[in-house]
Amino acid sequence: MGPPRPARPRDRRGRPSTTPVPSIRYWSAPVALTSTRVRVLRAAAALAAGTALFVGGTTGTALAAATDVATQTSFDRSLHLEGAKNARDVGGYTTVDGKTVKPGLVFRTDALSNLTPADLTKLQSLNVKVDDDLRTVYERTVQPDRVPAGAKANWYDVLGRSPITTLVDLNSAYVAFVDGPGANEAFGSVLRDIRDTDGAVLYHCSAGKDRTGWTTAVLLTILGVDRATVNADFMLSNTYRNVDTNSSSAGFDGVRQEWLDTSFATAEKRYGSFDNYVHQGLGLTDVDIAALKAKLLD
Repeated sequence: MGPPRPARPRDRRGRPSTTPVPSIRYWSAPVALTSTRVRVLRAAAALAAGTALFVGGTTGTALAAATDVATQTSFDRSLHLEGAKNARDVGGYTTVDGKTVKPGLVFRTDALSNLTPADLTKLQSLNVKVDDDLRTVYERTVQPDRVPAGAKANWYDVLGRSPITTLVDLNSAYVAFVDGPGANEAFGSVLRDIRDTDGAVLYHCSAGKDRTGWTTAVLLTILGVDRATVNADFMLSNTYRNVDTNSSSAGFDGVRQEWLDTSFATAEKRYGSFDNYVHQGLGLTDVDIAALKAKLLD
């Protein structure tokens, strides 16, 4: 049972107005404000205020843009896994042409090595059929995945052929996501798995924020989600990972907007445009892109 419809407005004499009451389409049923949801709402509110200052132009236009982004990112997307706190649904966002990214088909997470039996059962119930691991061989050896029953595990090493320093020098890592040897093949393979899999695809790295963050930014951009919302989704890793952005470790534990900007800028510098990066770098055809949109958009 959904929320009550708003009361019909009345005129100045107190009589019911003949003006139709607009219908309201709710994204989901109301939910309790857990601590995670409170943090997400606070982050969204901060984002709304920041975007209003950044966008410029008339105040009304800026606030409308900020509110739209805040609305899209204010929902609790967490899968609530005990052993992977940055595990979340990629769906639910609205594209620039008014379509919606379907939830329940693509999940982004941190490493699966600490999943509990309950977590594995949850992923199985979510129909996860593919686990795409973006980590290096060293990371996989130290923290091997716990794969849900019925899922196929793939290994697409993004940084294994780049200088080892990219694992700690994140500015260089975000360049290597586009220019590094083997990176395009890795990211392109995840997108093709999403295209082809009958069921849900889960992809991850170690913290679920950098390699996983770029994968998500690319996917959402291909689907037609605006850049401000893509940026906001990327920055949500700070919320779900409980990062204190004022701490000395924030630069390693969390994400920074300039890192994502670096990858987008590198793609444009290397290929001339993001569209060329998708086609020439990742190797996706127009048919591939159409198939992704047909599968993932409502």
